[in-house]
Amino acid sequence: MLTGRPRPNGPLPAEVIAIHPNAPFIKRQGEVDAWDNADFRAAVQATGKKQVILGGITTDVCTAFLALSLVDAGYTVYANSDASGTFDTKTAQDANDRMRAAGVHVLSMFAVSLELMRDWRNTPGAPEMMPFFDQYLPEYGFLARAHDAAAANGTPSGL
Repeated sequence: MLTGRPRPNGPLPAEVIAIHPNAPFIKRQGEVDAWDNADFRAAVQATGKKQVILGGITTDVCTAFLALSLVDAGYTVYANSDASGTFDTKTAQDANDRMRAAGVHVLSMFAVSLELMRDWRNTPGAPEMMPFFDQYLPEYGFLARAHDAAAANGTPSGL
């Protein structure tokens, strides 16, 4: 689910929409915290899910405000730290500390992916996830292929 507003920060970047072309888009009228928008709140509630993974344009506002509101509403929240940014390291750290103190799980994209997958043998497992990692986390794909090659040759990885 995507959400955005026309002002003052402008529309949602086209690159975000392009990555998620089939995601429902909820237009906000000016609410800073997406949870304060009745349409967005209803759409989240309509999913029936009690766990939410989120990212935002800015860690300290877009991500943190929504994450804290979701926790207050009884949701388990995973904030994808790789899917949010902000002005400097201190601001990001302060926002992540605030979210963690409230019970938000602040994790990398890799950790969120594997938290969902849980076992390489299940579906989605290695065959489905490796193309994703090759595209969005190529350094992991490189290491995984090197390990697989070493294991196939019967040699310890890195020796």
